[in-house]
Amino acid sequence: MTAGTAGCTVQPAGADGKGGSPVRIEVPSRTPSAPAPKSTASKAPAPAGPEKSSPPPGAPAPRVLWSPGDSGRDIRELQARLRQVAWIFEGPTGTYDDATTKAVRGFQGKRGLPGTGVTDSVTWQRLLGMTREPGKWELYLMGGQPADAPDPRCRNGRVLCISKSSRTLRWMIDGRTVDTMPVRFGSEYTPTREGVFQVYWKSRHHVSTLYDSPMPYAMFFSGGQAVHFSADFAARGYGGASHGCVNVRDEGAIARLYGQVRNGDKVVVHW
Repeated sequence: MTAGTAGCTVQPAGADGKGGSPVRIEVPSRTPSAPAPKSTASKAPAPAGPEKSSPPPGAPAPRVLWSPGDSGRDIRELQARLRQVAWIFEGPTGTYDDATTKAVRGFQGKRGLPGTGVTDSVTWQRLLGMTREPGKWELYLMGGQPADAPDPRCRNGRVLCISKSSRTLRWMIDGRTVDTMPVRFGSEYTPTREGVFQVYWKSRHHVSTLYDSPMPYAMFFSGGQAVHFSADFAARGYGGASHGCVNVRDEGAIARLYGQVRNGDKVVVHW
C-alpha cells in the first residue's frame, strides 16, 4: 500500500405517611337515608404533589459531600451516575462545573429535594439507589485518565510511547515525558498493531482515500495506520473506535505534537 492511499477513520449503559385519606365513621343509630354530619375530618384530600423528602422541622441539615469547584475521582463518579439517569451528557470531566450544578439541581427538584445544586448525603443516597457502579471507561469516557509507566523500549531517543492499557500516548525524549494525551484505538475487527515502528510520513491535512474522511495531523507509522486527530473521538469519547489508527481527541495537543515529531522518530505500541 502506498502512503497516499492509506487511511483510517472512526467507526462508527404519595406518600409521606401524613396525608392519608380520612375515614368516614358511620354512626350505627343513624338511618341510611339520614346524611352524616359534616366534619373537617371528612374533607377530600388534596391531590398528591411531588414526593417530599425534606427533613422534619428541627432536624439537622444533610451533610454536604461535594459542591461547585470541587474536583477529583468522586466528582467523576457523580457525573457518570448522573449520565446514567440522563441528567448530564457532558464528561465526566472530574470538575464540579456549571453543567454538574444544573444537573444536580434538576435531579433534586424532580425528587422533591431542595434544589441547591450541591450534592449532600441525601441526594447522593437517592442517586446511588437509582444507578450502578460506573466502570473505568465510564469515569474516563472523554479522557483524563492517568498514564501507566512507559514501556522499557521508550526509554531512549525520541518516542511516541502508546499504551493500550491506559489508552494514553506519551511523547518522550531521552526518557523524559514531554506531553501526555488520551488516545483511542481500532476495534477488535480492525486492531491497532502492536510493536516498534517509525514515523515514515506526515500529512497535515490528510483525507483518507479508503473512507473519504479527514485525518488531520496524520503521522503514519505502520502501513495505513497513523496517529491523528479525530473529531469523532472529541465528540463521543470512548463510545467509538477507529479502523486501526491511534486517535487523539485534543486538537491543540496533537497540533503541538505534530510540530515536534520528525520522520524517523520511534513509535512503540504496547500493552
